[in-house]
Amino acid sequence: MNQKYTFTLLTLLMVFYFVPAIAQTKGKAKKPAAKTTQKPVVKKTVKKTTPAPTKKVTKAPVQQKTNAKTLGDAAAKVPAADTTKKGGANTPDNGGSLSEEIVVTTSYKPVLAEAVKIRRNPDLEDKTPFKAPLVYAPLDKKLEQDNNIRALDPMQRPQEQDSALLNNYVKVGAGSLKTTFGEAYFGNGRDQALQLGGYAKHFAQQGGQYNKQNDSRQEVGVFGKSINDENTISGRITYKRRGTYFYGFDKTNPPPAGFDPAKQTFNTIGAEAELAKNFKDVENDFTYAVKLKGYMFNNAFSAKENNLVLSGFLNQTVKQFYAGLSGSLDLSTQKDVLYSLNNSILRANPYIKFQGDNYKIDAGVNIAKEFGFSDRFFIFPAAKLEVQVIPKYVRLFAEAKGDVNRSSIQDFTQMNPFLGENIAITNSVDKLDVSVGLKGTLAPGLGFKASVYRNTVKNLPLIVNNFATDFNKFTVIYDNGNARISGFNGELDFKATDDFDLFGRVEFKDYKLASEAQPWNLPKFLLTAGTTIHINDKVDVNGSLLIRGSTKERTLNPASSIPSVPISIASYADLSGGVTYKVNKKVSVFVQANNILNTKSQTYLYYPNNWFNIFGGVGYAF
Repeated sequence: MNQKYTFTLLTLLMVFYFVPAIAQTKGKAKKPAAKTTQKPVVKKTVKKTTPAPTKKVTKAPVQQKTNAKTLGDAAAKVPAADTTKKGGANTPDNGGSLSEEIVVTTSYKPVLAEAVKIRRNPDLEDKTPFKAPLVYAPLDKKLEQDNNIRALDPMQRPQEQDSALLNNYVKVGAGSLKTTFGEAYFGNGRDQALQLGGYAKHFAQQGGQYNKQNDSRQEVGVFGKSINDENTISGRITYKRRGTYFYGFDKTNPPPAGFDPAKQTFNTIGAEAELAKNFKDVENDFTYAVKLKGYMFNNAFSAKENNLVLSGFLNQTVKQFYAGLSGSLDLSTQKDVLYSLNNSILRANPYIKFQGDNYKIDAGVNIAKEFGFSDRFFIFPAAKLEVQVIPKYVRLFAEAKGDVNRSSIQDFTQMNPFLGENIAITNSVDKLDVSVGLKGTLAPGLGFKASVYRNTVKNLPLIVNNFATDFNKFTVIYDNGNARISGFNGELDFKATDDFDLFGRVEFKDYKLASEAQPWNLPKFLLTAGTTIHINDKVDVNGSLLIRGSTKERTLNPASSIPSVPISIASYADLSGGVTYKVNKKVSVFVQANNILNTKSQTYLYYPNNWFNIFGGVGYAF
């Protein structure tokens, strides 16, 4: 009985729920659709399933009634409704459950439950910005309408920071091999019209391989330059001294006990003065220069040499055309125990030059006249050509020239200080020197010059030993005839920045002599290189490298004075370097190391070079 009442109650509830909703939906669907504004539309799908009646009484969930009521209210307010009923296989008739799906389309109306709270309190303070009252004070001044630009008032230029220069510098040091070192430089400071200064140098070492293996060099000089409106006058006076000993000998045949090497000194007093017209960038300019220089030389024995050279040039420019004349008067006297000679040369070089953007041509002749102990007259070519191959980068050059080379006792002793007395004097002649090459810039900061040449030299001078007659001294001989010298010269200079510079030069030579078997003591390969590196304001580094190829030296049989088998002098490399550290603007310290590789070498037979040595010191500027 209870089950029967329960089922009846549930059926009545279903009827009361669906019948009003269906009736309202059908009734409103018959009315024409009214125009409405565009509103958000929400589709809701509700699926309701009614289980089949069972004997067990189950209360319907309260939430389901709430949802049904809510959907019924929404469906009653819409103008049109689309209702679809789908029945499954299980119906109340066949003992299954009742399933219905209702789709309700309606406009969206937000409800309070869907609201999101804004967590920010409104600013209730009423802030009104303060505005100060404006006060106007018109100026009682007439407006001037001046359209002209007013000249700027001159301002004094501020003093430059580096204007206070240190004009004087002193450097002293000492080191191994009893090394003593000193340099001093003096100047009058910055002056655009007058420059005066002087310097002094000293360097001395004592090797340990032979007795009195000493070498000392001193140099003192003063100079000046006056720059006027039209020309410049410059001059200098110098004094040079070098001292050494004849310490070399053959260790396989040593001298008698008590051997005391003889001392040798060289003294040179020189002076020069020059007058030159200042350069002006004007059309058809006339330029000139004249120079007078000379020296007096002597050694510890009886050799003396005096020389005076007067030289100059005149040049007239006409657009891209140059014409001029250069010349020199070389007066020289040479004396020793067995001779007193006048060895002078007069030269004249008329020339014309053409210069354009891509070419440069020099054409002329060199006229030379010897007078004194030799009386000869020569005319040599003096021509040069430069053509631009790659614009602004590479130029091709060719040159043909000739000249008379005055034999000089001073020049010979600078090459070999161990020469004996009564050196033979004969002027050599460069009959024809021809060279062709390229020069220019390979990259920013990288310059080069390379050339091949062939020279024809008459009476080529050679320094050889004279041990057979003068124990351990050398002399000068000449290749009687025309010697042919062919070779290659290459130069490279890489200056990446103002703080780094790397440079080098290489020479290859081949000799074809007329009377001598070998080019005695002349290397066929020579490499010189160096670098300067400015690391920062405190540290500077320098370095140098010398590689000298092997040479041949002749020996004489003391009994017959007949040349015997030549002696080979091995090649060697000499690496040197130094570091300078600036403590402040005035004080600096330095270290210099020579022959870092400690090479056992000799330039001339039985006279070895110094081994590894190092010295350092301090410098002071004021």
